[in-house]
Amino acid sequence: MAEKTYSNDEVQLVVFKLGREEYGVSILQVQEIKRLTEITRVPHTPDYITGVINLRGSVLPVVDLKKRLNLPGQTHTDNTRIIIVKVDEIVVGMLVDAVSEVLAINQANIEDPDAVVGGVAAHFISGVGKLDNRLLILLNLEAIIGNGQEAKVS
Repeated sequence: MAEKTYSNDEVQLVVFKLGREEYGVSILQVQEIKRLTEITRVPHTPDYITGVINLRGSVLPVVDLKKRLNLPGQTHTDNTRIIIVKVDEIVVGMLVDAVSEVLAINQANIEDPDAVVGGVAAHFISGVGKLDNRLLILLNLEAIIGNGQEAKVS
């Protein structure tokens, strides 16, 4: 992925939807975005682990981000995507309703999260970005993915 140069006070985000809310994660943690593919269920995994997918020979776990964040579920649509992210050495897919855009936001427009934002526990949130008349909930992937160490990738 070609790196674009932005000023030090801007953060590049991949923006996606879960329900009616918009969320963002750092583009530096995103490896790719895939259309919904067949997910193989794995027994005895937490309920927010939908299963695993085969990505070019690598088996990756897929996290249902809505279940992980305790948000109401929704049926999958043509817009449903799997965002492949890497946190430390852990690579996982995250199931989201739709990916909307990649954007840069000035760090001055990012505020610390309050105790709970939109029903999502504060430790899963790294901040709230204000962009024109929109609010983006910025997710802390280290807490969401790394917490349970679900996926050790060799």
